[in-house]
Amino acid sequence: MRPISEVAEEVGIRNIIPYGFNKAKIPLEEIWKNPRRGKVILVTAINPTPFGEGKTTTSIGTSMAFWHLGKKSIVTLREPSLGPVFGIKGGGTGGGKATVEPSEDINLHFTGDFHAIQVAHNLLSTVINNAIHHNVEPCLDRKKILWGKVLDLNARELRRVVVGLGDNGGAIMEDYFEITSASEISAIIAISKNYRELKERLSNILVGFRNDKTPVFAKDFNVVGAMAAVLRDALLPNLVQTSEGTPAVIHAGPFANIAHGHNSILADEIGMRYSDYLVTEAGFGSDLGAEKFVNIVSRIGNFEISGAVLVATVKALKYHGGVKKKHLAEENITALENGAANLERHIEIVRKLGFEPVVAINHFPQDTEKEISRLQEIVEDMNVRFAVSEVFANGGEGGIEIAKHLMDIEPRKPNYTYKLDEPVRDKIEAIATEIYGADGVEWDLRAKKDLKLVEKMGFDNFYICMAKTQYSLTDNPKLLGAPEGFTITVRRLKISSGAGFIVPLLGDISTMPGLPSKPAAESIDLTDEGKIVGLR
Repeated sequence: MRPISEVAEEVGIRNIIPYGFNKAKIPLEEIWKNPRRGKVILVTAINPTPFGEGKTTTSIGTSMAFWHLGKKSIVTLREPSLGPVFGIKGGGTGGGKATVEPSEDINLHFTGDFHAIQVAHNLLSTVINNAIHHNVEPCLDRKKILWGKVLDLNARELRRVVVGLGDNGGAIMEDYFEITSASEISAIIAISKNYRELKERLSNILVGFRNDKTPVFAKDFNVVGAMAAVLRDALLPNLVQTSEGTPAVIHAGPFANIAHGHNSILADEIGMRYSDYLVTEAGFGSDLGAEKFVNIVSRIGNFEISGAVLVATVKALKYHGGVKKKHLAEENITALENGAANLERHIEIVRKLGFEPVVAINHFPQDTEKEISRLQEIVEDMNVRFAVSEVFANGGEGGIEIAKHLMDIEPRKPNYTYKLDEPVRDKIEAIATEIYGADGVEWDLRAKKDLKLVEKMGFDNFYICMAKTQYSLTDNPKLLGAPEGFTITVRRLKISSGAGFIVPLLGDISTMPGLPSKPAAESIDLTDEGKIVGLR
């Protein structure tokens, strides 16, 4: 790896805060020195299999490819959460010859941003319990507390717990844990542009209600300053490098299926101000990541988008065509053809959001020549530009064809799915019908009550951040391919008033994932020489 100071200098970043030899924080004042000039390239995907389709690898490889074409590019990505790292997905730093480095550091503790978010979140949780224990203002109704605890691990046993047991154990009450990346503070870090805005958003977090039904916000406790102090360095973007020594900014990590699934706006500002092309990734498929990137991120950041890459794989399309996981490595042209309907639907979604996609066929070693050839024919028949991505095997050279498709696309304002001043119900139904292709939306009794509360509190102008499964265009992970004739069920609405989001929970979605029967953590080890191995 190159010294991080060299990586920074190459794009004109003069002031960094080194974290050792190959990592650095970028001070806030450095971000705004240059005017915007870089074009924004969004990388999204079809609905994935549980093992991922290489969207991060494609993002990194595409950014490196621009350097091969004589253009400066910065890739911006979310920080990996330890839950998925130790769970089913593994690491989130790319693969093969298209990675961000030092990958072991990035996948594990990195610069401590997630730890800071976890502490800030749980600090607020503890003072809430403490106020109830001492019976002091603001004393919440124990049954109407909306702020639980977080942990950066997959732990289904903590989804619902009882706290305060034992001698002088604090207030006894039901509580719950979410994964740290589902914390509203994760979203706040990702969308705040300075410390003033950070404190303002933290202050506006809705934490519950008193017995008289009046709302209680984080600002009603005297710890917002302490929370912001813990988060001081976490707000600063992290500069690292790709496997070819080009710059990468890895910052913030809100989940894509239960949060808005994008790295920080500050990271994007660095890409737009210090390079010709910002290549940035939106989590999971275009139904989740691209929709939220357009309707939330680009609006808050107030920037235009130049192009979109839609990642597809033979494996995922066979999966959507009916092949079980254990048979995905076997050649199956019929399943590939059947599953292509999912790709077609995602092309439609990207076009509805205002962009003509470039399909990147991410080539895996187990893909047969016959399968790759047939998929190229299918995509060509869909009248869309495409390229076979070989970045895993060949690094930036393997993404040159993708980058060439993107070079001359001019920035344009996206097509927003809803207007911010529309009622929350209408905004949710617009996403469900226009993006997912649903016939309509069904509302559980709890969701109807939540909707009335949202309207009563004047939060109708908030952004909509849908929480649903990533595996299907519907809210049912088992409905693969391109389902039709379905409805979306809203179980409840979560108010994230600090971030300015209304989060509809669709179907059986959980904000605290569980571990698989064989967690990825079982393959990780530390050698006698101090080298981390087995982290995938």
